[in-house]
Amino acid sequence: MLPAGPLMIEHRLIEQAVSLIEKESEIIRSGGKLDLPLLTSMIDFMRIYADRCHHGKEEEILFSYLEGKDMDEEHREMMSVLIDDHRRSRALTAELTELLESFRRGEQGAVDDVVRILDTLSQIYPDHIRREDKMFFPVAMKYLSKEESDDMLARFEEFDSTLIHERYKAEVERMMAQMGARQ
Repeated sequence: MLPAGPLMIEHRLIEQAVSLIEKESEIIRSGGKLDLPLLTSMIDFMRIYADRCHHGKEEEILFSYLEGKDMDEEHREMMSVLIDDHRRSRALTAELTELLESFRRGEQGAVDDVVRILDTLSQIYPDHIRREDKMFFPVAMKYLSKEESDDMLARFEEFDSTLIHERYKAEVERMMAQMGARQ
């Protein structure tokens, strides 16, 4: 299997989540009520799975390999645009997180902003995934030797195995801070 394989499999799960994000935006737009637990779960998915796990493997492993390659300028530019997409989705998710925190504090005025962010996420991800699957991954794989591909797949597995520990270490730290604030 080429390294694009596991990344494309992850894309299918991200597409399912993005479909749910789009549906939630429609529900909010029609009724105006936010489902904070559901939106919190969506943010968690986008932050941990889509960004930290998926984009992490792309940026820290695949793109790092490709940086050292003699890539065509067009392919290097494609990679740069994909990285910019990652940054944009990260910023949108952070903005959504802040908005939900204000709702938790009782501020109700930003429903339109929540919908705007959900709509934007549900628009940029399908295009981003299409560009990676159809345009970037096929050419990127040609820059890799068999040994590099095998090494990258092993690094993907190692990356995934450490992610759960990273995730729950951060969760315990968050809970400790929350408990400290209550004392």
